[in-house]
Amino acid sequence: MSLLEVSGLEAGYGLVSVLFGLDLDVDAGEVVVILGANGAGKTTTLRALSGMIPSRGSVRFDGVEIRGSRPDRLVRLGIAHVPQGRGTITDLTVAENLLVGGYGRRDDITPDLDHWFEVFPRLAERRTQPAGSMSGGEQQMLAIARAFMCRPRLLLLDEPSLGLAPLVTREVFERVRIAAAEQGTAVLLVEQNANLALAFASRAYVLEAGHIVGSGPSSELAGDESIRRAYLGS
Repeated sequence: MSLLEVSGLEAGYGLVSVLFGLDLDVDAGEVVVILGANGAGKTTTLRALSGMIPSRGSVRFDGVEIRGSRPDRLVRLGIAHVPQGRGTITDLTVAENLLVGGYGRRDDITPDLDHWFEVFPRLAERRTQPAGSMSGGEQQMLAIARAFMCRPRLLLLDEPSLGLAPLVTREVFERVRIAAAEQGTAVLLVEQNANLALAFASRAYVLEAGHIVGSGPSSELAGDESIRRAYLGS
Protein backbone atom coordinates (compact mmCIF):
# COMPACT_ATOMS: atom_id res chain seq x y z
CA MET A 1 0.00 0.00 0.00
CA SER A 2 1.33 3.40 -1.00
CA LEU A 3 1.31 6.36 1.39
CA LEU A 4 -0.80 8.37 -1.10
CA GLU A 5 -3.19 6.60 -3.46
CA VAL A 6 -5.21 8.73 -5.88
CA SER A 7 -7.88 7.21 -8.10
CA GLY A 8 -10.20 8.90 -10.59
CA LEU A 9 -9.42 12.40 -9.31
CA GLU A 10 -11.53 15.11 -10.95
CA ALA A 11 -11.47 18.80 -10.10
CA GLY A 12 -11.91 22.25 -11.57
CA TYR A 13 -13.17 25.75 -10.91
CA GLY A 14 -16.89 26.43 -11.07
CA LEU A 15 -18.23 24.96 -14.29
CA VAL A 16 -14.74 24.54 -15.77
CA SER A 17 -13.29 21.03 -15.39
CA VAL A 18 -9.50 20.80 -15.24
CA LEU A 19 -8.68 17.26 -14.09
CA PHE A 20 -10.23 14.19 -15.68
CA GLY A 21 -9.81 10.98 -13.70
CA LEU A 22 -6.20 11.09 -12.49
CA ASP A 23 -4.63 7.95 -10.99
CA LEU A 24 -1.32 8.34 -9.17
CA ASP A 25 0.49 7.15 -6.07
CA VAL A 26 3.42 8.13 -3.88
CA ASP A 27 5.23 5.71 -1.58
CA ALA A 28 6.50 6.61 1.87
CA GLY A 29 9.77 8.53 1.59
CA GLU A 30 9.53 8.73 -2.21
CA VAL A 31 9.99 11.85 -4.35
CA VAL A 32 7.61 12.05 -7.32
CA VAL A 33 7.29 14.88 -9.85
CA ILE A 34 4.34 15.94 -12.01
CA LEU A 35 5.45 17.41 -15.34
CA GLY A 36 3.35 19.26 -17.87
CA ALA A 37 2.93 22.46 -19.83
CA ASN A 38 1.27 25.55 -18.39
CA GLY A 39 -2.45 24.90 -18.00
CA ALA A 40 -2.06 21.12 -17.85
CA GLY A 41 -3.58 20.96 -14.36
CA LYS A 42 -0.49 20.50 -12.20
CA THR A 43 -1.29 23.18 -9.60
CA THR A 44 -4.95 22.14 -9.62
CA THR A 45 -3.85 18.61 -8.72
CA LEU A 46 -2.02 19.78 -5.61
CA ARG A 47 -4.88 22.10 -4.64
CA ALA A 48 -7.33 19.22 -4.90
CA LEU A 49 -5.11 16.92 -2.84
CA SER A 50 -4.67 19.53 -0.09
CA GLY A 51 -8.39 20.27 0.16
CA MET A 52 -8.17 23.79 -1.24
CA ILE A 53 -10.75 23.11 -3.96
CA PRO A 54 -13.61 20.60 -4.26
CA SER A 55 -12.85 17.34 -6.03
CA ARG A 56 -14.32 13.97 -6.93
CA GLY A 57 -12.80 10.51 -6.93
CA SER A 58 -10.73 8.86 -4.23
CA VAL A 59 -7.72 10.18 -2.31
CA ARG A 60 -6.37 7.77 0.30
CA PHE A 61 -3.59 8.69 2.71
CA ASP A 62 -2.04 5.83 4.66
CA GLY A 63 -5.10 3.75 3.78
CA VAL A 64 -7.65 6.35 4.95
CA GLU A 65 -9.98 8.20 2.56
CA ILE A 66 -9.27 11.93 2.91
CA ARG A 67 -10.91 13.47 -0.16
CA GLY A 68 -13.16 16.28 0.98
CA SER A 69 -11.27 16.82 4.23
CA ARG A 70 -10.50 20.35 5.37
CA PRO A 71 -6.90 21.55 4.90
CA ASP A 72 -6.37 21.87 8.67
CA ARG A 73 -7.29 18.20 9.17
CA LEU A 74 -4.87 17.19 6.42
CA VAL A 75 -2.07 19.07 8.16
CA ARG A 76 -2.82 17.19 11.38
CA LEU A 77 -2.69 13.92 9.43
CA GLY A 78 0.77 14.83 8.14
CA ILE A 79 0.27 16.57 4.77
CA ALA A 80 1.95 19.95 4.19
CA HIS A 81 1.46 22.11 1.10
CA VAL A 82 3.85 24.79 -0.16
CA PRO A 83 1.70 26.57 -2.76
CA GLN A 84 2.81 28.34 -5.89
CA GLY A 85 3.81 31.86 -4.87
CA ARG A 86 5.12 30.59 -1.52
CA GLY A 87 2.25 31.72 0.69
CA THR A 88 4.32 33.26 3.46
CA ILE A 89 2.43 35.45 5.95
CA THR A 90 4.09 38.67 4.94
CA ASP A 91 3.20 40.75 8.01
CA LEU A 92 4.64 38.19 10.44
CA THR A 93 8.35 37.90 11.10
CA VAL A 94 10.42 35.00 9.85
CA ALA A 95 10.43 33.41 13.31
CA GLU A 96 6.67 33.87 13.67
CA ASN A 97 6.08 32.19 10.30
CA LEU A 98 8.06 29.18 11.45
CA LEU A 99 6.14 29.04 14.71
CA VAL A 100 2.90 29.02 12.73
CA GLY A 101 4.21 25.98 10.85
CA GLY A 102 4.55 24.06 14.10
CA TYR A 103 1.29 25.32 15.60
CA GLY A 104 -0.51 21.97 15.65
CA ARG A 105 2.29 20.05 17.35
CA ARG A 106 2.08 19.18 21.04
CA ASP A 107 5.80 18.66 21.63
CA ASP A 108 8.61 21.18 22.00
CA ILE A 109 9.23 22.75 18.58
CA THR A 110 12.24 24.82 19.67
CA PRO A 111 14.79 22.24 18.39
CA ASP A 112 13.13 22.30 14.97
CA LEU A 113 13.17 26.09 14.94
CA ASP A 114 16.89 26.06 15.69
CA HIS A 115 17.43 23.34 13.09
CA TRP A 116 15.86 25.35 10.27
CA PHE A 117 17.82 28.43 11.17
CA GLU A 118 20.92 26.24 10.74
CA VAL A 119 19.70 24.78 7.44
CA PHE A 120 18.91 28.24 6.03
CA PRO A 121 21.33 30.70 7.69
CA ARG A 122 19.74 33.60 5.81
CA LEU A 123 16.52 32.96 7.71
CA ALA A 124 18.45 33.15 10.98
CA GLU A 125 19.93 36.49 9.93
CA ARG A 126 16.43 37.80 9.21
CA ARG A 127 14.47 36.12 11.98
CA THR A 128 12.98 39.40 13.26
CA GLN A 129 12.22 40.83 9.79
CA PRO A 130 8.72 40.78 8.31
CA ALA A 131 8.61 37.92 5.82
CA GLY A 132 7.31 40.23 3.11
CA SER A 133 10.53 42.26 3.19
CA MET A 134 12.70 39.35 2.04
CA SER A 135 13.74 38.34 -1.46
CA GLY A 136 11.83 35.72 -3.43
CA GLY A 137 14.47 33.08 -2.76
CA GLU A 138 14.45 33.78 0.96
CA GLN A 139 10.66 33.60 1.05
CA GLN A 140 10.77 30.25 -0.73
CA MET A 141 13.23 28.94 1.85
CA LEU A 142 10.91 30.19 4.59
CA ALA A 143 7.85 28.56 3.04
CA ILE A 144 9.64 25.22 2.82
CA ALA A 145 11.05 25.44 6.35
CA ARG A 146 7.61 26.38 7.69
CA ALA A 147 6.08 23.33 5.98
CA PHE A 148 8.69 21.03 7.50
CA MET A 149 8.03 22.50 10.96
CA CYS A 150 4.90 20.32 11.20
CA ARG A 151 7.01 17.20 10.55
CA PRO A 152 4.96 16.16 7.50
CA ARG A 153 4.83 12.65 6.12
CA LEU A 154 3.95 14.09 2.69
CA LEU A 155 5.04 17.44 1.27
CA LEU A 156 3.13 18.91 -1.69
CA LEU A 157 5.55 21.34 -3.34
CA ASP A 158 4.32 23.61 -6.13
CA GLU A 159 6.84 25.28 -8.48
CA PRO A 160 9.62 25.96 -5.96
CA SER A 161 11.88 27.41 -8.67
CA LEU A 162 9.35 30.02 -9.84
CA GLY A 163 11.08 33.39 -10.11
CA LEU A 164 14.33 32.19 -8.55
CA ALA A 165 17.87 32.43 -9.89
CA PRO A 166 19.35 29.06 -10.95
CA LEU A 167 21.86 28.93 -8.07
CA VAL A 168 19.15 29.68 -5.51
CA THR A 169 16.90 27.06 -7.12
CA ARG A 170 19.57 24.39 -6.80
CA GLU A 171 20.17 25.32 -3.17
CA VAL A 172 16.46 25.05 -2.39
CA PHE A 173 16.17 21.66 -4.11
CA GLU A 174 19.21 20.32 -2.29
CA ARG A 175 17.90 21.46 1.08
CA VAL A 176 14.54 19.84 0.39
CA ARG A 177 16.23 16.61 -0.69
CA ILE A 178 18.31 16.43 2.49
CA ALA A 179 15.40 17.37 4.79
CA ALA A 180 13.05 14.86 3.16
CA ALA A 181 15.64 12.10 3.51
CA GLU A 182 16.36 12.97 7.15
CA GLN A 183 12.69 13.04 8.14
CA GLY A 184 11.50 10.27 5.80
CA THR A 185 9.11 12.70 4.14
CA ALA A 186 7.55 11.83 0.79
CA VAL A 187 7.44 14.68 -1.74
CA LEU A 188 4.99 15.26 -4.58
CA LEU A 189 6.51 18.01 -6.67
CA VAL A 190 5.16 20.21 -9.46
CA GLU A 191 7.98 21.90 -11.35
CA GLN A 192 8.56 23.63 -14.71
CA ASN A 193 12.31 22.97 -14.66
CA ALA A 194 11.91 19.42 -15.89
CA ASN A 195 15.61 18.56 -16.09
CA LEU A 196 16.16 19.55 -12.48
CA ALA A 197 12.95 17.89 -11.31
CA LEU A 198 13.76 14.57 -12.99
CA ALA A 199 17.19 14.60 -11.40
CA PHE A 200 15.53 15.22 -8.02
CA ALA A 201 12.67 12.69 -8.23
CA SER A 202 12.64 8.92 -8.52
CA ARG A 203 9.43 8.78 -10.57
CA ALA A 204 7.39 11.14 -12.72
CA TYR A 205 3.92 11.61 -14.14
CA VAL A 206 3.29 13.61 -17.31
CA LEU A 207 0.07 15.63 -17.28
CA GLU A 208 -1.54 17.01 -20.41
CA ALA A 209 -4.91 18.82 -20.51
CA GLY A 210 -5.95 17.24 -17.23
CA HIS A 211 -5.02 13.68 -18.19
CA ILE A 212 -1.98 11.62 -17.26
CA VAL A 213 -0.35 10.71 -20.56
CA GLY A 214 2.83 9.09 -19.29
CA SER A 215 4.56 7.86 -16.16
CA GLY A 216 7.58 5.92 -15.07
CA PRO A 217 11.02 6.14 -13.48
CA SER A 218 12.61 9.55 -13.94
CA SER A 219 15.63 8.06 -15.67
CA GLU A 220 13.42 6.46 -18.33
CA LEU A 221 11.35 9.58 -18.95
CA ALA A 222 14.49 11.71 -19.16
CA GLY A 223 15.67 9.44 -21.98
CA ASP A 224 12.33 9.37 -23.81
CA GLU A 225 12.71 11.39 -27.01
CA SER A 226 9.09 12.61 -27.10
CA ILE A 227 9.28 13.71 -23.45
CA ARG A 228 12.57 15.49 -24.07
CA ARG A 229 11.14 17.39 -27.04
CA ALA A 230 8.00 18.40 -25.17
CA TYR A 231 9.36 19.22 -21.73
CA LEU A 232 13.15 19.20 -21.62
CA GLY A 233 13.94 21.56 -24.44
CA SER A 234 15.90 19.11 -26.56
